[in-house]
Amino acid sequence: MADKIFTGRRKKSVARVVLRNGSGKVTVNKREFNDYFPLKYHRDDIEAPLKVTETLGKFDVIVNVQGGGISGQSEAVRLGISRALLEVNADFRPPLKAEGFLRRDPRMVERKKYGRPKARKRFQFSKR
Repeated sequence: MADKIFTGRRKKSVARVVLRNGSGKVTVNKREFNDYFPLKYHRDDIEAPLKVTETLGKFDVIVNVQGGGISGQSEAVRLGISRALLEVNADFRPPLKAEGFLRRDPRMVERKKYGRPKARKRFQFSKR
C-alpha cells in the first residue's frame, strides 16, 4: 500500500494521517500515542474507527497534527483515520457512516462582538 496522506479537520485543528500495514502502532507528531494524548477518552476517540472496522492492530498510523486544542486534534485525527480506512476497503463505509465518523464537524468558535466581553455575554446592566 503506497503512503497516501488523508486530512481530518475539527475547529482549528488539521490532522494529516498515513496508514501503513503493521502492528497497530500509533505515532502522533513523532511521539508515542499515549504521551501525546494523556486522557483516555481522547485515545478511545482516535481508536474508535479502527475498532468499528475491526482493524485494530492491523495498521500502523502515522499522524501529523497541528492547531487547536487536544479535543479538536483528537477528533481531527479520527476523521483522518476514517477517511484512510475507506481507501483501504470501501466496505467499511456503512459502519463508519453509522457511527458518524465520516462527517466533518462544522462547528466553530463564534467571534467576539464589539461592545461585549465575549461573543454573547453582556456587561452587567445598571439601571441607575
